[in-house]
Amino acid sequence: MSDLHDLLGLAYPWVKAAHVTFVIFWMAGLFILPRFYVYHHETTPGSAEDRAWIEREDRVRTIILTPAIIIVWILGLTLAWITDAWAQGWFIGKLAMVVGLSGYQGWLASYGKRLAAGKRPLDNRTLRIMNEIPGVAAAVIVVLVIVKPF
Repeated sequence: MSDLHDLLGLAYPWVKAAHVTFVIFWMAGLFILPRFYVYHHETTPGSAEDRAWIEREDRVRTIILTPAIIIVWILGLTLAWITDAWAQGWFIGKLAMVVGLSGYQGWLASYGKRLAAGKRPLDNRTLRIMNEIPGVAAAVIVVLVIVKPF
């Protein structure tokens, strides 16, 4: 196992670069999907426009969000293992934020199913507020990773 750890240590800059790249893809999906929901929310259920939004949202989830979150988690856990980050406070905070964003993505998927079924359980104001969650989380994560306040 030590040989694998040493090999991954040599690959660290590449693993980190790939991790950051897929975080960007993931965040792009987390920014666009709730915005799509805001626009979709205003359509008439069953209309051609409604069906078009359902298709767009499904593409974001299947082409961008699902692959990105899987790769982000694999590479992130690999980085944590390489650097033995588990005992560092900033990393625990970051991990908690990433778990929260992962849960947010799950909520987005479930809300998309509600929209596709013609349900509109939230009002536009609430959806617009929900749209801000990824930006706030990203800012906190960047501070935790760069500043390492604890």
